Amino acid sequence: MSAVRLGMLTPSSNTVLEPMCAEMLRGVDDVSVHFARFRVLRIALEEAALAQFTPEPMMAAAGLLADAKVDAICWNGTSAGWLGFGSDEALCAAITEATGTPASTSVMALNEALEAAGAKRIAFVTPYLDEIQSAIVRTYESAGYDVVAEAHLGDPGNWSFATYSEEKITEMCRRVAVAKPDAISVFCTNFRGAGVAEAIEAEMGIPVFDTVSTAVWKSMLLAGADPSAVRGWGRLFELTPHAT
Repeated sequence: MSAVRLGMLTPSSNTVLEPMCAEMLRGVDDVSVHFARFRVLRIALEEAALAQFTPEPMMAAAGLLADAKVDAICWNGTSAGWLGFGSDEALCAAITEATGTPASTSVMALNEALEAAGAKRIAFVTPYLDEIQSAIVRTYESAGYDVVAEAHLGDPGNWSFATYSEEKITEMCRRVAVAKPDAISVFCTNFRGAGVAEAIEAEMGIPVFDTVSTAVWKSMLLAGADPSAVRGWGRLFELTPHAT
């Protein structure tokens, strides 16, 4: 039986993050990962798309994860990139208040990883529409980061994000690496960046923080597990967050 159980809030049309999380934790003793879905079909700034991320369905899914007595709950998604970091902070506070379970998100975890790595000049690789990519850049620049490069595909997704190959993501990372950022974020949890992070780091010498990976990293920390037990998935899992 697993001593540590990680809970992941999952977009309904996502087909990447569940197998990716399970594969990362393969061979890690006494850690299991569990999922609850809520409906997400399209990533855009139109009202109907933004309404997918209202608290009610996310809180309902978090409550179902709490039934499994998970040790941490993580929103394994990147909506705070365009909604603002405050949306994730409010969600996590509400989850912990309602369930008693510590909570984080892919984006909050990414921000902790960037801080731990001392990365202020960053680059983003995503499948998103122009409007979403621009909003992500604005969010990070408003927080004091220098976004020195970005690459995106102009796809409204969400299901289709999973159809892009690791080779395509590697090519996009090579493109943004020319700007010599302190770190590259593959910023979408239905995009296959986690599996190529280590190879990209070896080739380019730049840390690659995939947002499925950041969710696993931070969830393990919240649950009292050691992320360094995850091997072969990049430098992220060797990072220690700064004390708060």
